[in-house]
Parts: sequence; structure tokens; C-alpha cells
Amino acid sequence: MLDFNFSEMAVVALVALVVIGPKDLPKALRVLGYWVGKARGVARQFRAGFDEMVREAELAEMEKKWKEENERIMREHPVLTSAAPEPTQSAPPSDTAPADEEATMVEQPAIVPAPAPTAELPQDKAAS
Repeated sequence: MLDFNFSEMAVVALVALVVIGPKDLPKALRVLGYWVGKARGVARQFRAGFDEMVREAELAEMEKKWKEENERIMREHPVLTSAAPEPTQSAPPSDTAPADEEATMVEQPAIVPAPAPTAELPQDKAAS
């Protein structure tokens, strides 16, 4: 965009030195640097806003494509609600059996007697 070579920059610096003078040149360069920084900040903000708009447009386009693809798949493979298997009478009883039916236990639990408490010996009490 802006193509400056060394000879052009030298001519601009020489003209600035002659026109502004060596005494006020540092102050003029400071002001110039301030305004260049401001211009870069505005350009950066503009570029970021533009990139955000492009990103949002791309996302909207992708969502539209995904929605169309989803609709196509749903048309090709419809959900069949009547295809669910019906429960049969030979099904095992569930936890929510009706009150009039009695649940039968298939396997009996093993009952193990608890160990009998042992009596403490008198010598153990003395050691404690």
C-alpha cells in the first residue's frame, strides 16, 4: 500500500529538519507518533469488527447447512414410534408389581449365625 524506500525517507527527514528546525523536531516526532498510534488503534478496531462480522456470517451459514442436512436425514430415516416392542406376559416381575400379586424369591439367602460373644477373662481386665 505505502511503499517508501530509504531515499524517500531521507528526503522527508531532511525537509522536516529544515522546515521544523532541530529544536522542535523531537516534539513534532512525538506528536506524529501519537497520531500514528491512534490511527493504528482505529484500524485494528475496524479490522476486529470486520473479522467478527465475517465469523458470524460463516457461523450462520454453517448452522443453515447443518439444519438442512438434519432435515434431510430426518426425512430419509423417520422415527417410528409404533415399532417399540410390546411387553409380553412372560416378562419377569418388576419392582412395581401390583399389590395382589405376591413376589416369589428365586434364590434363598444364606443365613449365617452371628458369632457368640466371648466372655472376658479376669486376667485381661487386670492388664487393661
